[in-house]
Amino acid sequence: MYDYEKPRLKHDLEPEELLGVILDYAAKIANERHLDNVLMLMADMGKQIVVSDRCTVWLLDEQKGELWSKVAHGVKELRIPLGAGLVGRSVMSGEPIFIDDAYTNVEYRDALASGALLTDRQTGYRTKALMVIPFRNNEGDVIGCYQAVNKLTESAVFSERDLRNLSLAASYSGKSIESAMLTQEIEETQREIIFTMGEIGESRSKETGNHVKRVAEYSYIVALGLGIPQAEADILKMASPMHDIGKVAIPDSVLRKPGKLTDEEFDLMKTHTLIGYNLLKNSKRRILKAAAVVAEQHHEKWNGTGYPHGRRGTDIHIYGRITAIADVFDALASDRVYKKAWELDRILNLFKEERGEHFDPDVVDVFFERLPAILKARDEYADHLPERP
Repeated sequence: MYDYEKPRLKHDLEPEELLGVILDYAAKIANERHLDNVLMLMADMGKQIVVSDRCTVWLLDEQKGELWSKVAHGVKELRIPLGAGLVGRSVMSGEPIFIDDAYTNVEYRDALASGALLTDRQTGYRTKALMVIPFRNNEGDVIGCYQAVNKLTESAVFSERDLRNLSLAASYSGKSIESAMLTQEIEETQREIIFTMGEIGESRSKETGNHVKRVAEYSYIVALGLGIPQAEADILKMASPMHDIGKVAIPDSVLRKPGKLTDEEFDLMKTHTLIGYNLLKNSKRRILKAAAVVAEQHHEKWNGTGYPHGRRGTDIHIYGRITAIADVFDALASDRVYKKAWELDRILNLFKEERGEHFDPDVVDVFFERLPAILKARDEYADHLPERP
């Protein structure tokens, strides 16, 4: 039998303490853009407000007919059918649920047997008091709920005061979640548009759609390896597929020419960097602003011999320096209908030679450090091209 160790007892928050917790978390949530982080902050806020051992934030997935949570203290992501367990009942009814002792409750015996008690048997945890509070969006529709487990005060049960306090948090949380979900949806839509536009640019020059996906993955891996913050690495990952968008304006006679370009043709080809920049530079969206930088600077070289402006060293934006090595690696490592991929050792030897010449030395070093992850991404997004003629 599981030997449940009772946590150290605490006290209910005094009014000034409660206000402090709410104001602290409200400020953190207001400055957070990522849904997962918003959910974790809200779970932590709920846990502190009602002095519970655990708190889970559940969201309604209407399309799948499920409730899900990525943040449940002590467990990983959970998914349950809509209507299952106490959280399902609360979301379906829109009403809160209180239980003083899960093992003696009669009213919700069936729901507990399929929910908390089943989880207890699987994890060894001992559920006693439970409280479930639904929360709503701006239109008043229930979109999820809080689930608090085990009150850590001497009474060991949740009170009407806890209901009021967590209901207050739920009212704020529902609107915050809706805002975070909208932000996430907007960014996902932008990402889809960017990938599609990038694929259009590459398809005109006989590249495949997976080229832009691989460049995005390589850029992201290198950015994190350089210590670039997660949020910035995410932006670069979404922006880098637009590096060759300017090719949409290059004539087919140049873009699809199988042989070596003349000097005049190469000068025309080089204009794709400025064309891409001019297409994107006026956007106020941070992803497209980053894409403008990448489009313009991914052919600049560390030693100043690149184009379009001959920038040198750190005058080249870090996004351009990273995308440069990602783009060259994929161009050399991939089969095309007009050439075979280079062997890996040949590419790596070239990068060693071009360290401090074409490429930023630090970027090259991180590329080698993260090579296993880069090769894994290459394999995951491998092309399936027809045989060469």
